[in-house]
Amino acid sequence: MSSRRMTTIAGSLVTAAFSTVMIFSVTASADEGPASSKGGKAVDEAPAGVELTTTLPGTISVDNSSQKTDLTATVKNDGSKDSGKIRLLVVGFDGMTVKNVQGCSPIEEKDLPEGSNSGFACPVDNLAAGKSKSYAVDATFDLKKTGKICLPVQTGDGKKTFWQQGPVPFGTTNPSPNAPATPLLLGTDNKPVAPGGDELPKTGVERDLLPLGAAGASLMAAGVAGLWWSQRRPRRTAS
Repeated sequence: MSSRRMTTIAGSLVTAAFSTVMIFSVTASADEGPASSKGGKAVDEAPAGVELTTTLPGTISVDNSSQKTDLTATVKNDGSKDSGKIRLLVVGFDGMTVKNVQGCSPIEEKDLPEGSNSGFACPVDNLAAGKSKSYAVDATFDLKKTGKICLPVQTGDGKKTFWQQGPVPFGTTNPSPNAPATPLLLGTDNKPVAPGGDELPKTGVERDLLPLGAAGASLMAAGVAGLWWSQRRPRRTAS
């Protein structure tokens, strides 16, 4: 069971009413292992001295009966200055559905980005230099499908996205349909296999770009989902 923790950095719940969002029992969980920024990219330029990134666990585990899983999503400021008011979004795609994020508010269905099925907005009033804030995420994963998660870090009003991790997949190339739980690796496309060994076709659209609409506007459909950007070339990519 992964540790469930949140730091004590001050923050208040974001208002539940989103006119538009700019992007747009027992839970099985393995030891999460080293956190990773895999699939992360810088988007809009952050204020001088602010360096925002996110991490996800390298490994999660899905209960084969209930489809439940949990993980920890972390936002970090590796810079030398405080971030100011920001927010972290946690968004699920395809077979991965985000059910709850501790201390965060659900994004209304009409405001979800193209191709996503669920999402939560987590307010961070200010992230001090060198500090991080972690959120406990409850989710389900349909092992008969592929599944992805996305972590954008935005200004408090959502007009700029400083960093976005994903949509990055969790999955396995060696499913365990008869085991109590199936371990999934970050950055691995899930290759579902039904009990009995019959491989199922991969599901879900390959999505690695989420379009950024005009400030305050709703998401534009672009055929694929991915970065919240406006034709900006990412300045750094996490390995």
